[in-house]
Amino acid sequence: MTRIDLTGLEARPAQVWGGVRLVPLVRAEPVQGLRLHREAYGGAHGSVDLGDRKTYTSYIPHGFVADWSGSGSGSGGEREAAAYGTRLGNDGPPAVPVRRAHHRLAKRRRGDDGRAEKRLRFLPLHLALEGYLALHFGGPSVVWDEWSQQAVRQGLSPRAEAAYAGWSVPGLAEALRIFEIHPGQCGLMLYVADALAAAFVVPHPEDYRALHPTLIEDLYGELIHQYAYYGAAVPEFTARIRDGVAGSGSVRTLADLRAAARAQERSWAEAHDGLMARDLVETSYAFERAYRMDSYDLYRFLPPFLRGGQEQHIGELIADHKGRTVYLKTFRLSENQIRRGHLLRRLADCDWHLGRTAEALGTTYAEVARRVENAGFGSLLNAHVVGRRVRETQEG
Repeated sequence: MTRIDLTGLEARPAQVWGGVRLVPLVRAEPVQGLRLHREAYGGAHGSVDLGDRKTYTSYIPHGFVADWSGSGSGSGGEREAAAYGTRLGNDGPPAVPVRRAHHRLAKRRRGDDGRAEKRLRFLPLHLALEGYLALHFGGPSVVWDEWSQQAVRQGLSPRAEAAYAGWSVPGLAEALRIFEIHPGQCGLMLYVADALAAAFVVPHPEDYRALHPTLIEDLYGELIHQYAYYGAAVPEFTARIRDGVAGSGSVRTLADLRAAARAQERSWAEAHDGLMARDLVETSYAFERAYRMDSYDLYRFLPPFLRGGQEQHIGELIADHKGRTVYLKTFRLSENQIRRGHLLRRLADCDWHLGRTAEALGTTYAEVARRVENAGFGSLLNAHVVGRRVRETQEG
């Protein structure tokens, strides 16, 4: 699997609030055999023990539990508490409580008898973010003189990236509060200033109704936060239907009106899929399977880190045995985050040799050293050796 398959989902006309555009995604038939519900932690900050003396620390307000037992609900009343602690008002951010510790980003649930149930707890978006942070986390694979002892011994540890909680994105809370949920809705595409901020898909309409409020607690990238502050209002969806004029295509009966309205909906869906969501669904991703759940697989994915302004997303999804997406959550990377990913990929491809990396990028040794520093990895460089080789290159 290299691309995101959204077969079975259809876009409905967008709803707009200021600069926020919400595009509903509707299924004709719910996915059978898999349900999602929320596990509230009562807190916003947490850490995950990844093993091998590595810890992932972030804003973790809740987890999702995937249930493929066929019962349609979880045990212990989690489904009844699906929206517990979520805010969609203007009262500011939720209170920050005690830190919570987790073991592993995705963990199989066990019943009272100690046997594994058909339920998996995972931390939404964090599976994807940890994959991005772990990108070539070990640092230089060859001990070249240009790299410091810190780079050789610790790699890129610690590594951090900035993100914004949904309640801090201007206009988002109000847009989600007034958003009309469609019959059969199993997801949405969220745009800010008509830039795709996130995609969210679940198996069943009941799951979406329960999990819709969690969007205000999700993480959003720096670019989206800036667009929300400085972007202008976006145009609303409007349908134009010809009325009572005689001739081909005119509307004379209720059946004509209904057919014309459906044609407008199809036109919107085609325009959305072919233009607004094109980069998300047509990009080839690197998928890593995190867990197998009978006929379903949980993946996280990374983009190709292409330069040149194309939008790039990281995320996680659950696919069925045909590769169709039944769960999806994405995070849009900023240009700086894309640049860091691109640089790390090129360094790793060239065995972390700065000279070879410069040749691969079609630039100079000094420029690669500058890019490493600008990416926030300057402490990994042996400044004395790099400075000497830059001078030698310039003198030569």
